[in-house]
Amino acid sequence: MPPTDTRLRARPQSERLSEDTIFSILSNERRRYVLRYLDRVEREAELGDLTERIAAWENGVEVGELEYDQRKRVYTSIHQTHLPKLDDAGVVDYDHDRGTVALAAGAADLDAYLAAVDNDGQRWSRRYLGLSALCLAALAAAWLDVFPLAAVPELALATVVAIVFGVLAATHAWVSRSTGVDAASTDFDTDTDTDTDIETD
Repeated sequence: MPPTDTRLRARPQSERLSEDTIFSILSNERRRYVLRYLDRVEREAELGDLTERIAAWENGVEVGELEYDQRKRVYTSIHQTHLPKLDDAGVVDYDHDRGTVALAAGAADLDAYLAAVDNDGQRWSRRYLGLSALCLAALAAAWLDVFPLAAVPELALATVVAIVFGVLAATHAWVSRSTGVDAASTDFDTDTDTDTDIETD
């Protein structure tokens, strides 16, 4: 999607989605898949193409390898539940009769959040897991008196581990702020009286 700042300024405050609505929309994986696909095609998409791509993502296969039941489950879900809800929230324009769907103006309010959910969250979780494995290996080597870690005092090793995790966490926080998630969150109207009710089916 286009940069968040520009698109958010183009929408009046009163028309923006509340944080509760945004989090509710993005809490469902299929809705995130819908938005990801529409962002990639950058045009009006056919419901059939959208269904096949989401089914392929969910099942970890190519579109040509999909089975009928896999397509049917996704089609029923997004056609009857998710697209109407996204349309009601002003995030997509869903033409039920033509079977087409496209991003609407409200999708701009999701940019920073969607990027954090789909991209940064996965990358950072892998970084934390990788660092944890590395630190555990180092601690095990020290405990087993493996050279050269056997010569390092346990307190010094624990201090290094704490510092490394602290640096990674600080970097993570800085990157999150730089993507606009924190800044954008203060700009949204959180008045529940004007919130659009989005379920998480």
